[in-house]
Amino acid sequence: MDRRQRKTRESIFKAFIALLSKKHFNHITVGEIIELADVGRATFYAHFETKDFLLKDLCGELFDHLFDPNAEKSGAGIFHCNTRDFVFLHLFKHIQNNDNNLAKLLSCKNNDLFLEYFKSGVTNLVVSHIGDFEKKKPSILPHDFWIRHITATFIETLKWWLENGMSQSPETITEYFLQSV
Repeated sequence: MDRRQRKTRESIFKAFIALLSKKHFNHITVGEIIELADVGRATFYAHFETKDFLLKDLCGELFDHLFDPNAEKSGAGIFHCNTRDFVFLHLFKHIQNNDNNLAKLLSCKNNDLFLEYFKSGVTNLVVSHIGDFEKKKPSILPHDFWIRHITATFIETLKWWLENGMSQSPETITEYFLQSV
């Protein structure tokens, strides 16, 4: 993708994020997106088949570098960072920094849309880092139950943190999460 195409996509993403923070996904029209992004309808459809594909691509841009270890290497994603933090701490830091309005999106009216996509990524993240949690796993629990439990604990920790204004540091909320598992 060339620089002009990337700038156009970023403009559409920014317009979409702005609209999502104000109104429900189902009430946003392609016309509103292209007007705010200042692009033509043909340009929009050259990048995205539908508004649903726009949402899917936006979620991919926001989350893939966290959930896909190859995303940074391929140049994908709109987060640019080189961190060696524990992956869950890294995620909380991005949310606290509100990188790409991530905190706003995860706490807006449309948060179910993002949390569902996010949950899928967190599940994959838990699976790829299951060794970090194995010492805490009660032997009676089935493996798939344990993965779901860790994922749900992370999502609920995140929701609680957002609802409480992210008053704890990412390090503290990561510790809350780890102590809860």
